[in-house]
Amino acid sequence: MSLVQDTARAAVDTFNQAAQQPLPAAASTENMSLIDMMIKGGWIMVPILLLFFIGLVIFFERYLTIRRAAKYDNSLMSQVKANVLSGNLDSALAVCRSSNSALGRMLQKGLLRVGRPIKDIEGAIENVGKLEVAKLEKNINILGIIAGIAPMLGFVGTIFGVIRIFHEVELAGGIDIASVSGGLYVKMVSSASGLAVGILAYLGYHILNMMVERLILRMETDAVEFIDLLDEPGR
Repeated sequence: MSLVQDTARAAVDTFNQAAQQPLPAAASTENMSLIDMMIKGGWIMVPILLLFFIGLVIFFERYLTIRRAAKYDNSLMSQVKANVLSGNLDSALAVCRSSNSALGRMLQKGLLRVGRPIKDIEGAIENVGKLEVAKLEKNINILGIIAGIAPMLGFVGTIFGVIRIFHEVELAGGIDIASVSGGLYVKMVSSASGLAVGILAYLGYHILNMMVERLILRMETDAVEFIDLLDEPGR
């Protein structure tokens, strides 16, 4: 009976001592900053972060460029129409040059072809429109590439994390929580970072494409109206 009591008393004393011990792992986890967590991801975080900053620069640069190009001058089309109907092509050209917009450059090319067949005028406007769209879409495809590469890099980090786990287990001669958790940090942080960068790049890519498509639709509508205006006297 005394042996059971002694054993129970020893167990209680051991539990009390363990309860009084600090929990460094939990405290360090709570106090871990984002930078510390990124460092835990290993060297694979360098290309992932590089892709993130490249994507961020491209998105904001293209976003501001497209926003500037999308500013619609309501008076441009009306002034060009009034000058064309009055036969004052020089004034219409001056209005287009002063607008310094994609639509203005398209209409200017069409005005310079006045007197030729409508198909020639339409083709000239279409060619200028393609060049303007190409300028707007510059570097947008890089976001699509980042959206595909970043998760793959995260997966590479996952593979290296698993390799590290098995390597540490082999060196320790058995499963050890410390060695396993170190590899899991690399695995989880790199995977999460790669997916996050990929998702952001994917969203940015489609947001910019939608902005360009809306602008293209408006440019095509105005170009058709201009062609109809030139073709009206011949009807």
